Amino acid sequence: MYKRILIANRGEIALRIIRACRELGIETVVVYSEADRNASYLRLADEAYCIGPAKSVKSYLKIDQVISAAEVGNVEAIHPGYGFLSENARFNEICRSCKIDFIGPTPEAMEKLGDKNTARMLAREANVPVVPGSEGLIESEDEAVRVAHQIGFPVLIKATAGGGGKGMRVAHNDLALKTALAQARAEAEAAFGNAGVYLEKYIERPRHVEVQILADHHGNVVHLWERDCSTQRRHQKLIEESPAPNLPPDTRNALCEAAVRLVRKAGYTNAGTVEFIVDQDNNFYFIEVNARIQVEHPVTEMVTGIDLIKQQILIAAGEPLPFRQKDIRQQGCAIECRINAEDPDRGFQPHAGTIRQIFYPGGPGVRFDSHVYAGYPVPPYYDSMIGKLIVHQPTRAEAIACMLRALDELQIEGIPTTVPFHKKVLQHSDFVEGWVDTKFVERTFLAG
Repeated sequence: MYKRILIANRGEIALRIIRACRELGIETVVVYSEADRNASYLRLADEAYCIGPAKSVKSYLKIDQVISAAEVGNVEAIHPGYGFLSENARFNEICRSCKIDFIGPTPEAMEKLGDKNTARMLAREANVPVVPGSEGLIESEDEAVRVAHQIGFPVLIKATAGGGGKGMRVAHNDLALKTALAQARAEAEAAFGNAGVYLEKYIERPRHVEVQILADHHGNVVHLWERDCSTQRRHQKLIEESPAPNLPPDTRNALCEAAVRLVRKAGYTNAGTVEFIVDQDNNFYFIEVNARIQVEHPVTEMVTGIDLIKQQILIAAGEPLPFRQKDIRQQGCAIECRINAEDPDRGFQPHAGTIRQIFYPGGPGVRFDSHVYAGYPVPPYYDSMIGKLIVHQPTRAEAIACMLRALDELQIEGIPTTVPFHKKVLQHSDFVEGWVDTKFVERTFLAG
């Protein structure tokens, strides 16, 4: 087992990893930018090193600075969390070349699955359904038009690198396709340094359902069931839950088994998430793999009782999984609301500022993962999420009621947050009945 781990991240996930390490008896070294100099979790770590100015490109994304801190801190492994360098295969390789374990998959598996087009080809080889589309990257407008006519409009143009909805466009005819193709390529090049795009059939009103997997270095691969992440805005998730509501048992089992097949085919190890879309007839299609821990991992922890961060660390240290597939059950229902420093009434505009007061929710089945406190200055340089509110109850109806009560208790003064918006969503009849697709938020709350 490791004695010291460096956490190459910030905010709530840094705090989450520190807590897991302390319970495992592992010392922690954290890195921080000048903007995070007063972060509360720095006091819980055994050592902390400033690695640069506020902007992430000069601090959290500076590989040389992170590696230097790891060497000075004399650590054996680095946990990248999510975002920043968590899916950077080059960083992964550099860690290993410096004799520091990267707590995640191998660089080879990361590269194989990090490129969406390559991942689609791998999925086909593993007999995992993919959305009908181009066989490879689109090289010209003529090829795009030809493929679109083969699979039928509307079509979705997707960047092969990156995520978060960047480099993604929908087209309903030839002219729109040509315009959208140029826009998607330009956006992908600017965001990821890779202008490669491919085409998929656009599935109307899909659900976004993902499967959490764990794979060790001894050939053991398990799934920890699924999460529904359909409540999202412009491809940014807002609310996640497990189990996925109204998903037939046969579909659930087939989807989870497909995720395991793909992970085995890729030779993947550690924690990962296989993402699918599910159409209105409950046909499912692979879309991508996230080769890291997910923001929404707590809902899986709550319904399975398995600590995913601890398992990541144990797997990286060479330990075999302590359970088999038959041991993993979904118990009750868990829901997570992402609490963002955003103003829903102004198009979800991010809002930096100082939190004057904050009152944490509590009670049975309530968990609030957050690093913020009264007097905390929310910086403008990073993602706007300031916490995750998670509830776990025996039934979905009870979980919704518990979440509404917890949102009422969560009082944050000084900045606007997404709390009021979450209350609206949770009380909408479509959400209550479990009939939410990825366009539900835009169609219901943002139309016009």
